[in-house]
Amino acid sequence: MLILAGTFRFDPSAMEIARPAVAAIIAASRAEEGCITFSFAQDVMDPTLVRVFEVWRDQAALDVHRATPHLAAWRAAKPKIGMHDRQLKIYEIASVTETP
Repeated sequence: MLILAGTFRFDPSAMEIARPAVAAIIAASRAEEGCITFSFAQDVMDPTLVRVFEVWRDQAALDVHRATPHLAAWRAAKPKIGMHDRQLKIYEIASVTETP
């Protein structure tokens, strides 16, 4: 299992442009085989900061995701929303335990 987590920033004046692009990438990614979780969250204290959290079944599923048309469309939308300061990391998870 892989977790992709991090942040990016965007121009707050581009929020109306950003919402449809964000909604499209989230909906399409969540429908993919191997996607366990895919979410973006706007920080309450800093509305220019978006937190990213994705969980993928394995590297193969993430590789397929990276080749999808909806991810290409998301990448193309980044300049329009003024995305910058993107900081994402991938964590490989060996096991998961539920908390009591």
